[in-house]
Amino acid sequence: MAYRTSKRIQRVPSHELDISAPRSMRRAGTGTKLLLTAFSAALIYLAYVLVSQSAAYMTKSGKTTYGKVLDRKGDVLFDGTQPLSNYPWGQFADVGNFIGDTSGQMTNTIVARNSSLLANYSFSYGNDGTTVLETSLSHAANRAVYNAFGSKNGTAIAYNWQTGELLVCVSKPCVDITKGYADIDTMPSGSLLCKAFYPTVPGSTQKVSTLLAAYQYAGAETINALEYNCTGEWTNATGDVIKCHQSYGHGNQNLVTAFANSCNPYFAQLVQSDIVPLNDIINAYARMGYSVNDSPAESLEMNGIVIPPASTVLRDSHQFETQWGALGQGRTLVSPYQLMLWQGAIANGTGCAVQPGLLTAVTKSGGTKHSLQSHKLTDQMFSSAAAQSIQKVMTQNVQYNYGALQPYNCGVKSGTAQVNDNGRQYENSLLTGFSLDEQCPVAFCIMIEERESWDVSTGQIASVLLSTLKENL
Repeated sequence: MAYRTSKRIQRVPSHELDISAPRSMRRAGTGTKLLLTAFSAALIYLAYVLVSQSAAYMTKSGKTTYGKVLDRKGDVLFDGTQPLSNYPWGQFADVGNFIGDTSGQMTNTIVARNSSLLANYSFSYGNDGTTVLETSLSHAANRAVYNAFGSKNGTAIAYNWQTGELLVCVSKPCVDITKGYADIDTMPSGSLLCKAFYPTVPGSTQKVSTLLAAYQYAGAETINALEYNCTGEWTNATGDVIKCHQSYGHGNQNLVTAFANSCNPYFAQLVQSDIVPLNDIINAYARMGYSVNDSPAESLEMNGIVIPPASTVLRDSHQFETQWGALGQGRTLVSPYQLMLWQGAIANGTGCAVQPGLLTAVTKSGGTKHSLQSHKLTDQMFSSAAAQSIQKVMTQNVQYNYGALQPYNCGVKSGTAQVNDNGRQYENSLLTGFSLDEQCPVAFCIMIEERESWDVSTGQIASVLLSTLKENL
């Protein structure tokens, strides 16, 4: 019998063919994808920059034209579409050093700080369009205030404390940009800058800040009850004399009468009394935006225009320099813009102000209009209780001294600033305040340089300012 022997066939195990790329190649592919993604994102960003910033680049290249700046009713404040000499002399005489132009002679102006916004160029339309910048300024009121100064130099600034709209900004002397700059060497000093934005000696308008500090830390009931005697001068603890503007004195004064009389001895005694410790006054000033004793303080800004912060020196409440500084003399400096800003926070009774702004809208090439208005508040500069307390004192001051302003429901504080300009001494007259009139809710500051008793007064200019604004708002 034959047997068949079966053989088991041994098969070589088969494996599926691995056709995937080596791991190193896979890593390289992922990196390539990331690079391509990054490159695409960079192209998109570059395109965005070219479109959104094209006007800025063209402005820097000097190959663009500029549009117009208009006031709240469409009156021209600057025109870059034609030679300015096409306008009659005087068209821009009241706004030249505030609105500015594209000549490069003035840098801290609306046009200089917003040249990219004003440029007649867009990525889509090139140089063909006409840009229009609309503002809140009332050219009619600005011109009326400018004329009210007469032959005197100085500055006036006012804004709507409810909306933040800047309404008036006059600075004399002022360059008439229609005439150009051929006579720049003979222009009066100050023609090319707007004095509203630069610190000056505030005089007794500083008593507003000192009283705010006192109300903030000691309370209105305590401060309003204080009484001091004024005989025309007062000798402090270190033997220095604080003189009153009224040589025979004011007699016994409480806070309200001392504020209305702007009595220097009263406020100097308040500072020395330590009822409000000096550190508290310093802290109050710092919250308001002062640089005290060279401490850091931020500059203010309005539509690109830079305003240096207020500054003072307060080291010893018993010494003349500190008392004099708290009265707005010595080394105390404040811009009219900042004085106006504090008045806005007093007028609304909160201690915060709506930040002023001039630009309201821009129409770029292609006809697209964009709003530029905002309603931003400042930080808390002082308490609402302090704001409301001093509001009452300032409105009482109008009842005592400024009958012509009573119809506007105003509160004001005047100041006489003794200035030493490189050895040349003179006095500036200031007035800062607010109107609570529903049709004219305005905060303002006015300064007349080198005023004499027979010159126009700050009160008269304030009356012109408020009456013309009420007509033009």
